[in-house]
Amino acid sequence: MKKKAKPEAHVQYHKDGSVWARGQTLDGAMTGYWEWFRKDGVRMRSGHFELGERVGEWTTYDTSGKVYKVTTMKPKKKPK
Repeated sequence: MKKKAKPEAHVQYHKDGSVWARGQTLDGAMTGYWEWFRKDGVRMRSGHFELGERVGEWTTYDTSGKVYKVTTMKPKKKPK
């Protein structure tokens, strides 16, 4: 019986060592909630992934961390 893979925490860093992105990966693909940060630590963007694809509402934040815009990602059409 094959064990089901579990999402793993994943963090990427700016060159200065501050957190650039934080989320989870599953079999190497982004999954679940992710967020990106500016070098000063202010959140820049956040949203969800399914099988490495952006889905649902994605939020972009201004330089003070306030919501700037919300975009709804439409699923890509699958090739026939």
